[in-house]
Amino acid sequence: MTEKCGVVGVSLDGRNAARPLYYALYALQHRGQESAGIVTHDGFQQHSHVEMGLVGDAFDEDDLDTLNGSAGIGHVRYPTAGSVDSSCAQPFSVSFKSGSLGLSHNGNLVNADEIRDELAGAGHAFTSDGDTEVIAHDLARNLLEEDLVRAVKHTMGRIHGSYSLTITHDDTVLGVRDPEGNRPLCIGKLEDGYILASESAAIDTLDGELVRDVRPGELVVLQDDGEGFDSYQLVENENTAHCFFEHVYFARPDSVIDDTLVYEARRNLGRKLWEESGVETDVVMPVPDSGRAFAAGYADAASETTADGERRAADDDGVEFAEGLMKNRYVGRTFIMPTQDERERAVRLKLNPIKSTIEGKTVTVIDDSIVRGTTSTQLVQLLKDCGAEEVHVRIGAPAIVAPCYMGIDMATREELIASDKSTAEIRDEIDADSLAYLSTDAVAEVLEKDRIDLCLGCVTGEYPYDIDGEETDRDVSRPDTVGEQVPADD
Repeated sequence: MTEKCGVVGVSLDGRNAARPLYYALYALQHRGQESAGIVTHDGFQQHSHVEMGLVGDAFDEDDLDTLNGSAGIGHVRYPTAGSVDSSCAQPFSVSFKSGSLGLSHNGNLVNADEIRDELAGAGHAFTSDGDTEVIAHDLARNLLEEDLVRAVKHTMGRIHGSYSLTITHDDTVLGVRDPEGNRPLCIGKLEDGYILASESAAIDTLDGELVRDVRPGELVVLQDDGEGFDSYQLVENENTAHCFFEHVYFARPDSVIDDTLVYEARRNLGRKLWEESGVETDVVMPVPDSGRAFAAGYADAASETTADGERRAADDDGVEFAEGLMKNRYVGRTFIMPTQDERERAVRLKLNPIKSTIEGKTVTVIDDSIVRGTTSTQLVQLLKDCGAEEVHVRIGAPAIVAPCYMGIDMATREELIASDKSTAEIRDEIDADSLAYLSTDAVAEVLEKDRIDLCLGCVTGEYPYDIDGEETDRDVSRPDTVGEQVPADD
């Protein structure tokens, strides 16, 4: 799996927005490493700089100095819809008769192709195959005839899927969250203005204060003097569809999403994992870094009760938490392994075992997921080669049985090991002594949500959106846009 995108927007009182946006994008770098961009507006014209690569590579001092204006938005991207090239890098900019737009998008539309074909037939010219440009064109044509709030509501009524958006309309900055709240977006207060961001960690980086999450279906318009924001609840649905994987994997542990600190959620998921499938071993260790908080919670719960749920004796410390795997942080996503031998060596390049922690001991290793199973197989073998007597695998989330259509670049069903194999079959394939996943009910309990208010499509195969060929978990259908009058942009 790869990360989703990160979006940010700021409106300040007289201070240029470029550097705060730059620092905020650094805080969101974990959400996307393919491209980075900033769009600002100085009250007279729009300025844009978008490049492929990491934030630190995409901008230099001269680039930031040219991005004038106290209002702006930024974006870091990992591609989930559209080509892997600069044509889909964001923020996306468009100028039209009623002004200029900049748009950053985190998520994925289900009906982007339908709306693109409709707009193209009416004379709109597209420069990319991404869904972000579809939103920008649709919003631009609505702004030709409607005020800002009505134009946004009109576009929200046409697009179907997951989205958190930060938008500049000339020097006005706004944020929009889809009616299901699938993608995160929050509001923060700065010393001289306000910020919208995918995660609160970006607000912390700017010494700001988290105000609250943007509500599902809400439009937030930042005031251009930096004094506050206006809120418009444009759509209200009975249920939400928050992505539970934000808390399991994608978000930074120090971020607060939907009123929950991600680190604490992961620790509590680890505690639930012990309650549901704890096994008495000498040590429990995380797969760094994704399994660390789960393992800490698991060990904490194991110090209180036995695997059978009984209170531990005073002289019984339970399962020891240990760092048994060290991560090589210089082996990144671009490492190429053209041969099978090199692929099998990949785990040793990324993870090195601490022999004294493992040799002669029974081990529980905890991670957030098993996708294809290749890494887990190699990891179990690595621990056994290092002298582990037993290797038990515990996963801090339910098994991934289906792809994600909502903005996570996840494997296809054919590549997902759990899509056609039982837990016992996966255990045998990865050669573990035991394997257990966390239940979906435990996830809902820890996040304090009803299951119907979470997007669980990747672990149930039933989705909160109308996706061709897939089952839904609620009564939902995509908007009918056929036959609408769509004027071309001037």
